[in-house]
Amino acid sequence: MAFVQQSSPHAHNARPTSRVMLWVIIAALPGLLAQTLFFGWGNLINVVWCIALALACEGAFLRLRGKPVVFFLKDNTAAVTGLLLGLSLPQFAPWWVSGIAVISAIIMAKQLYGGLGANPFNPAMVGYALVLVSFPVAMTTNWAEAAGLFGGAPGFGETLGRIFSASQTSIDGWTMATPLDEYKHKVANHTAVEILNHPTFGDWVARGWEWVNLAFLAGGLLLIGLRIITWHIPVAMLAGLTIMSLAFGNNPDQYASVQLQLLAGGTMLGAFFIATDPVSAATSHQGKLIYGAGIGILIYVIRAWGNYPDAVAFSVLLMNFAVPFIDYYTPPRTYGHHKARRGVPGRNGG
Repeated sequence: MAFVQQSSPHAHNARPTSRVMLWVIIAALPGLLAQTLFFGWGNLINVVWCIALALACEGAFLRLRGKPVVFFLKDNTAAVTGLLLGLSLPQFAPWWVSGIAVISAIIMAKQLYGGLGANPFNPAMVGYALVLVSFPVAMTTNWAEAAGLFGGAPGFGETLGRIFSASQTSIDGWTMATPLDEYKHKVANHTAVEILNHPTFGDWVARGWEWVNLAFLAGGLLLIGLRIITWHIPVAMLAGLTIMSLAFGNNPDQYASVQLQLLAGGTMLGAFFIATDPVSAATSHQGKLIYGAGIGILIYVIRAWGNYPDAVAFSVLLMNFAVPFIDYYTPPRTYGHHKARRGVPGRNGG
C-alpha cells in the first residue's frame, strides 16, 4: 500500500484558497444588498461587470504565460478583486472607468508580479487609485443619491444605460456628492449644523451609508467568526481612525465627527475586506496591529488635511509599502520555537 509522504507540521482541515475567497464573497453580500437597496442597481451592475472582466483578463493573461487557466481561475481571487472594485466604484461610473480599474488590478498589480501570492500591493486598490487619479471627474460626479429601489432611484434599464452609454449625459437628478465629500468641501464656509441639514446626511449619520457600513461590519464579523481573517487589522484600523478623530476632530465646524468617519464612505469595507488581504498585509499579530493602526491614522490624515474626501485606497497602498519593514521587525514565531526571532540589528544575528 502506498502512503502519501508529507513533511510536518501536519495540519488538518485546511481551507483551500477557493473556499476562503468564496466566504469573502458571501460575507460581502449584505453590504452589496444594502448598496442596492439604498443607492439603486449601480453597484450590483458594477460587481457583475467587474467580476466578469476580471475573470476574462486573468484567463487571457494566464494563457499568455502558459499557465493552466481553469486551475488558477478556480481559486476565486480574481472574482474577489472584481467584487471589491464593483463595491468601491461610484454607482454610475462609466464602464470604461471600471474596465481600466479591473485591467490594471489584474494585470499590472497581480499578474505582472507573478500572480497569486506574489503581489506586494492590494490589486483592487491599485486599480481604484489609478482611475481616481486619472479620471477624477468621473470618479467624483457619479455617486448615486440615496433613494432606494422604491424611493426614486433610476430603474435597472436606466442605470444600465447610464453606465454603458457612450455619451454619459448628465443626470444630476440621480447623483449627489458623498457625505464625506459634502462635509469636506463645505466646512470651510459653513457651520456643522448647516452642512448636516443637507439631504445627503439624512436623519442619522449619513443617509444610506450608515446601513451600508453596518452591513459590511456584519459581514466582517462573520469572517472573523469563521477565522477567515483575524480581528487585529480591522480593530487596529478602526481604533486608529477613532483615536485620531477624537484627538483632532472635536470641533465639528472644522472636521467631520467620529460617527461620520466610521459610518460613511468605505470605512467598514476597507477595514474587513480590503486591508485584510492576506498577501499584501503584515504577517504576525503584532505586525497586523501596527499595519491596521497605520491605515486608520492615514485615512484620517488624508480625509482631514488632504485633497481626497475618502482615503482607504491610498492608506492601504501606503501601508503596503511599509509591510516588508513591519514584517522584518515583527516576525511571527517560527514553528517549534518559543519566541519570535526579532529583526533588531545587533541581536540574533540581525
